[in-house]
Amino acid sequence: MNAQPIRPHLAISEVLAQLREEFPDISVSKIRFLETEGLIEPARSPSGYRRFGSADVERLRYILTAQRDQYLPLRVIKERLIRAGAAAGGSAQPAPAGQAPGTAHSAGPGHSAGPGHSAASGRSAASGHSASSASSAHSASSAQRAPGGQPDGPLTRRELVEAAGITDPQLTELESFGLLRRSGRTYSPDAVDVARTVAALTAYGVEARHLRAVRAAAERETSLIEQVVAPILRQRSAGARELAGQTAREIAGLALQLHQALIESALAEAGFAGAGLPAGEIGRGAAAPDGAERDGRNGRGAEGATA
Repeated sequence: MNAQPIRPHLAISEVLAQLREEFPDISVSKIRFLETEGLIEPARSPSGYRRFGSADVERLRYILTAQRDQYLPLRVIKERLIRAGAAAGGSAQPAPAGQAPGTAHSAGPGHSAGPGHSAASGRSAASGHSASSASSAHSASSAQRAPGGQPDGPLTRRELVEAAGITDPQLTELESFGLLRRSGRTYSPDAVDVARTVAALTAYGVEARHLRAVRAAAERETSLIEQVVAPILRQRSAGARELAGQTAREIAGLALQLHQALIESALAEAGFAGAGLPAGEIGRGAAAPDGAERDGRNGRGAEGATA
């Protein structure tokens, strides 16, 4: 079998491609949840994307194996990882009980430190990167603006608040309901569109708490797209990543068309006549329709909706 060159870091989609055959239920949202719970701590690229080393992948494999084979809750798995790291100075991970000899996955040459070391070194690298990137975040994101005023680089909290026209408490609310996520101390450029659109919805009485289902649906659709393009990523050819990215965006475009068609059909069935949905320009700075803010203040919005 021809040896494949090993890249120092993997994107989250490549991690899924590696683990999905062994763990069919693995998804982007699952990995993000494990990170939120503190079980993994992948490094971040300057643009905020997760970057997984081989030790991170092995740590994920251990967690998923312990869940599947031993039915252990995440709290217990986390405690085991912490104890193992403390006992070995961050150089070992516990082996799942009952695992057959010889089946433990090795992190490979240069990665014998295991997940505990990976988490510690990832924190060290992340803190080093944060110190350098945070100092230049304001100048970089202020200078890099795409036509039409859209940011073309990471934004600080203050810059996002100013660009989206929201308040700091509103941003905190968006984060608390998972509609926006930070990468270190900065936000990705598309956070402006998200914040502006949610702010426009509040004029109709739709609050951030009502939109958790929208976020969950987006993550499920993204997981579906990643499953479709995973075989392309496994090809490991020179153009595999580019082809996978192009395919993913084409599928996403079709999914958006389907989503719009389904909503239009549902509105028609509910008796809301109209000539189709308006162009989605509110998120890009357009004003809300006349009377929208008034209706929102009068409470004729989604006050009774559930998320």
